[in-house]
Amino acid sequence: FLKCWLLGCSCGMAYGCGQPAVPPQLGARVVGGEDAVAHSWPWQISLQYSRSGSWYHTCGGTLIAPQWVLTAAHCIRWVLGCWGRLDQQGEVFKMIVHEKWNSFLIINDIALIKLAEEVQESDTIRAACLPDAGKILPNDYPCYVTGWGRVTVLAANGPLADVLQQALLPVVDYETCSQRDWWGSNVRTTMVCAGGDGVISGCNGDSGGPLNCQRNDGIWEVEGIVSFGSGLSCNMIRKPTVFTRVSAYIDWINEKMSAN
Repeated sequence: FLKCWLLGCSCGMAYGCGQPAVPPQLGARVVGGEDAVAHSWPWQISLQYSRSGSWYHTCGGTLIAPQWVLTAAHCIRWVLGCWGRLDQQGEVFKMIVHEKWNSFLIINDIALIKLAEEVQESDTIRAACLPDAGKILPNDYPCYVTGWGRVTVLAANGPLADVLQQALLPVVDYETCSQRDWWGSNVRTTMVCAGGDGVISGCNGDSGGPLNCQRNDGIWEVEGIVSFGSGLSCNMIRKPTVFTRVSAYIDWINEKMSAN
């Protein structure tokens, strides 16, 4: 039993994607990231599960259209309904996991959640933009991971963040990330790596959330979906956070959204 939290209220107006009304404060260089400014990542979703009458965060997600949430395939477990804050309610209509998702190899780690009703966008709820199909970011391109993941060094221990975190993660190109002393053959061309400096990384609980990258014109795109990292330590050097590369799945996303 899963629900989605949207971080704001709705006002019934139309807005362009990737343009937060409250600009994020950029440049954080601290372990685990830093608290994000409220509403500066208005497309961020928290997927939560119910246990003993309470709700608990399990994964992140990204609002990419008024009725669609993008997340990781490995985040999808049980879904009966989806709720937004301030009594904005609506059941999940459909879950769509990539047909070739492989949990052993961790490939095609992408899924879509269709909401039964459209979310009304506002200054505090907006969709992220999608990149052009096939887009490849250059090495060291500055991007930001956001989420409520664990804020301690060890991946398997420590509390989840109470406040949405953001952390600067520069892109690591495929040529580097696929080297033997980095991720080797575990990383594919349908993935994008970011981080790996041994200081800052995504961690447990960030899964399914976005890698946010800003274009030259100031528009934010979701270039990646948090997929996996090192099981020994989230911020292990030369083991950057690995994301599903969204630009490799634009045709799949468009096909599923059009057919459903």
